[in-house]
Amino acid sequence: MTKALTIGFLPLVDACLPILAHEHGFAEAEGLSLRLVKDMSWAATLDRLLYGNSHAAHLLAPLAIATTLGRGRTAQPLVTPFVLGLNGNAITLRPDLAARVCPSGMLGDPRVVGSSFAAVAKLSAVAGKRLRFGVVHRHSSDNYMLRYWLAASGVRPDYDVEIITISPSLCAAALETGEVDGICVGEPWNSVAVERGAGVIVLASAQIWRRGVETVLAMNESLLAERRDDVEALIRALIQTGQHFVDPANWDENAGILARPEYLDGSAPIIRRAIADKLLLARDGAQAHYADYMFQYREAANFPWVSQAEWLYTQMVRWEGTGFRADEARRAAQVFRPDIYRSALIGTGEPLPGASSKVEGSVRQTTVVGMQQGSMTMESNRFFDGGEFDPVDMPGYLAARP
Repeated sequence: MTKALTIGFLPLVDACLPILAHEHGFAEAEGLSLRLVKDMSWAATLDRLLYGNSHAAHLLAPLAIATTLGRGRTAQPLVTPFVLGLNGNAITLRPDLAARVCPSGMLGDPRVVGSSFAAVAKLSAVAGKRLRFGVVHRHSSDNYMLRYWLAASGVRPDYDVEIITISPSLCAAALETGEVDGICVGEPWNSVAVERGAGVIVLASAQIWRRGVETVLAMNESLLAERRDDVEALIRALIQTGQHFVDPANWDENAGILARPEYLDGSAPIIRRAIADKLLLARDGAQAHYADYMFQYREAANFPWVSQAEWLYTQMVRWEGTGFRADEARRAAQVFRPDIYRSALIGTGEPLPGASSKVEGSVRQTTVVGMQQGSMTMESNRFFDGGEFDPVDMPGYLAARP
């Protein structure tokens, strides 16, 4: 007998694994029946989860942490036993602004684009019209990646530029109507802006942090306790789906499924480009290939590293000005549950890292890592400015950054 699980999601390419686990029968093979419910805002997806209308959700990783800590609402503990994707976001600017800060026809160097953008932004601020960015949520990796890049480029977020929140599916429209000058959002919405002629993609989030965590599978802590076996079965189904997803032979079929009205309701060719790490940067321009633009499956991409949660917590502290608290940091770290991931996959042959935390940004070249199960080499996980995040000293990390 199959066990039913309802999963909420937003129409983004990185919602692919639960959708395709259902469509290709990987969930059914694990004894699960998935009911997928589409929302149009992260707030709605979170509400559905917290009020018991869904068992799990495709959710922003920082939002799972913020909810657990009680940022903006009563604290409710969420857990994340599986990462749904690394990177996959981009920074898209209105065409005239992009022409001033980035070479035509190619993704820019984040240092060079950042320096040029800083000059333009400060001139605009002095003239009394700050440039405005749209991000999908206050507690999103989109927001934190954008702020990290701006600050490292000499731009003061909230002072030299303005940052507002917009639902992902409305980001292209906000750029087209002139409500914002730039967006940082996941696919396919950057590409939709490009197709409309409203924007030009200038940077990929993978250029800012090569292996930055993005969305996760989140659930109430109580659900994990009650249905641990079903959660572990879902993890196994999602891993099998990830292996299927990265195979080029399946890209056309998967893009077609994701494009359906009940899922992303979009263009299969646009979605396929994102799957294949290809982006059309400007309308009528050439496609650009950026390896690992949207990173899946390889190098334990779906493993919930505790250090990723801790980095996200430091960004929350940095940009909300709340001050570092050791007890909060511990609770933030506990949201990511590598122990559940390990339990689900032990004995399956899937690679399992030997550690649950690492120094983020420290891998500069292909490196063989210690494993609990299997073997694995990791490629670069660098931050564009050469910075490193050692979770052992979070206060020191914060003190070194304005």
